Amino acid sequence: MHGTGQAPQGRVPLAVVVVDQAGHVSHWSTGARRLFGPSREEAVGRPATDLLPVTGALPEYGPYEGIGHDLEDSLDGRTSYPAAGRARLDSSVGARDRIDVLWWAYPLVGPGPERLLVLAADARRLSEEEPEGERIAPGFALHTDFPGADELARGLPAILPSMSVGESARIVSQVLELGYPVLEFSQHDRVPVTADWGVSRRTERKARRAEAARAAASGVPSPRAPLDDAEDIEYAAVRERLEFLNEVSGRIGSSLDLSRTIVEVSRAVVPRFTDVAGTYLREQVVAGEGFPEGPPDATTMWHRVALEHTDEPGRWDDVVPVGESMPFPVHTPFFQCMTSGEPVLVPYISEEMGNAIASQFEKRDIRPLITRRSMLVVPLKARNVVLGFMILLRHQERPVFNDMDRVTGAELAARAGLVLDNARMYTYQESVAETLQDSMLPHIEPHMPGCDIATRYLPGALLGRVGGDWFDSIKLPGARTALVVGDVMGHGLNSAAMMGQLRTAVQTMAALDLPPAQLLRNLDDLAQRLGEHYLATCLYAVYDPIAGELHLANAGHIPPVIVRAADGRSDLLDLPTGAPIGVGGVPFESVRVPVAPGDRLVMCTDGLVEVRGQDIGVGLATLCESAAHPAASMDDACDTIIRALGTRGGRKDDVALLMVRMTGIETRDVAHWDLAAEPAEVGRARALVREQLAEWGLLNLEYAAELMVSELVTNAVRHARGERVQLRLVRSGSLLCEVEDTQHTLPTLLSAGPGDEFGRGLRVVTHLAREWGTSRTATGKTVWFELTAPRRRR
Repeated sequence: MHGTGQAPQGRVPLAVVVVDQAGHVSHWSTGARRLFGPSREEAVGRPATDLLPVTGALPEYGPYEGIGHDLEDSLDGRTSYPAAGRARLDSSVGARDRIDVLWWAYPLVGPGPERLLVLAADARRLSEEEPEGERIAPGFALHTDFPGADELARGLPAILPSMSVGESARIVSQVLELGYPVLEFSQHDRVPVTADWGVSRRTERKARRAEAARAAASGVPSPRAPLDDAEDIEYAAVRERLEFLNEVSGRIGSSLDLSRTIVEVSRAVVPRFTDVAGTYLREQVVAGEGFPEGPPDATTMWHRVALEHTDEPGRWDDVVPVGESMPFPVHTPFFQCMTSGEPVLVPYISEEMGNAIASQFEKRDIRPLITRRSMLVVPLKARNVVLGFMILLRHQERPVFNDMDRVTGAELAARAGLVLDNARMYTYQESVAETLQDSMLPHIEPHMPGCDIATRYLPGALLGRVGGDWFDSIKLPGARTALVVGDVMGHGLNSAAMMGQLRTAVQTMAALDLPPAQLLRNLDDLAQRLGEHYLATCLYAVYDPIAGELHLANAGHIPPVIVRAADGRSDLLDLPTGAPIGVGGVPFESVRVPVAPGDRLVMCTDGLVEVRGQDIGVGLATLCESAAHPAASMDDACDTIIRALGTRGGRKDDVALLMVRMTGIETRDVAHWDLAAEPAEVGRARALVREQLAEWGLLNLEYAAELMVSELVTNAVRHARGERVQLRLVRSGSLLCEVEDTQHTLPTLLSAGPGDEFGRGLRVVTHLAREWGTSRTATGKTVWFELTAPRRRR
């Protein structure tokens, strides 16, 4: 190669020969026939040593003596590296006079029968053009040493024998690894060798035809030999198929959407390769599910996912509609294709075969659509698993499918199957991710005591649906509600798994009614125990609708926005920032913020306000502005914020948004009594509940409320051990009843037999209450239940 690095490529007519593990020729190209003489029929199957001057690349034995064994065993020895040389052959080898051959031999390793790839060229033309022709020698070099290395690598498959994409890629990778073929004109001048066919050969054919026409017109014989018509036709057919496969490969796989990929595959073959293309996939593939191992059987359901054709519109739609599922009987070509994984060629569908195929379509007669046509059934498979198949039909006017079409169809199906499998796996993974994310995000009640809640979650635009952002609302004693928004650092399944652990921990600690700062401190300790990579931000707030107060603590999260109902003004709450969860050693502080009925609290993750390359202050200002915008409902208010912030360019992170409208609970909607821990207080509790419900106009709830209060107060008196018992009724969107005592042991459901005295109280509550639960408090526990009640008109 010249020092400038701009050496031209050498375009040389190449002979391509493949030798199998037995030492016999398994592929003999047209170029090999031109160079060495024997035809393909004469060469294939003969010992390579009889035909090729590849000294040193094959064992030094006779034609049939020990070649296969030694060639196989020597792959790790002298043939583990490429060999090259130059040889002169006399006419005894071929039908020509003495020829001068340059050759390159590559040992092949892999699952196929190919064991040696030989490239050869005629050095006589080069010697005529190069005065110092004797100095020309074949050699090897890294293909990356030359300009246009990628183009050189892409050109290699064109000279290989007809084989699958996997086999071709395997051989090309070995050639590139062992060394690209070059011509050495000196120790410093090396030129990469490129196969001399393509446009140049087409130009040569045109020139020869034109020359032959002129010679015929003038009566003077042409000095150049005419081109072999059979060879010309064969080359044109092979080239056309290669161009078709390359074109199809470029048209399919532009998307990982399964439906779009299926349409791309179908449209790529109609009408260039076939007139009708019907695509069938396993039902489980379409549904994104797994399916049993092993080949399909006669019970396997196949879903018709696409049908492209050149017939008149509507001819196929009623008879063979897209979306239909059906099995295929054992005797059909379709069953043979899907069980063997190989193409099935039916050159001509006779009347008898048309009747047999049509019998499975019940009352719909498809015989006019298929009879007297040529059919090719190709499997769509990937990783040795049949995902589906394509039924290809040609009109009577077109040539019938032949063996070359079967090879082309198999190659087409292999490429399409891989693309479909990638789309299937992506669709499946996306479904799994969506299910995982949805299972981890809570289904929050829109109405909690004294507040209304609306939420939004947006997955990252470029990072899939799985992330570490979450929100939650937790019911607390005293008609209070805990509000949580958190963001685990990072993305993907690990972040989602950590988010699930932290969210569960927050729910558990909130049930203990821990103060916000103490809860974040415990959460920080937990994250440190789980691992050093567990980092998250979290904002935890407790809303007390009776006191009209928010109690908040922050762990490195962006501050919430408070929108005041009195004047519509919105501001960021000034909270101690704190350190993210998992840092450790940093105290957390809490603040109390008074709120009024109608005020709104907006909590979100930084994915909503942060855009790469932009100051986060701009996003926070937009958040405040959009949160203050009037809206007809909570959902409309959330949508306004999302429109203002969530659709900005550059957003890649997940977004969690939680908005709370704090309606409050007035003092007259709360009734509270202290009871003595004596059995006589049970009757008093029933009377107090009855009187309060009458005052509130909720006598329709009197029977159920009295009965359940009686059971809960009885349990509290029995287990309070002489301490106080408190009874509270709260009217908001429902009737909430709470009984609090000083015993920390939480009650449990028991199985009471016919003669048992205890164990039925909580079963009564379970049956009558809309919802009930228990939680620990700083001094004991609270048992509560809810009954549906109309909201009070204000």
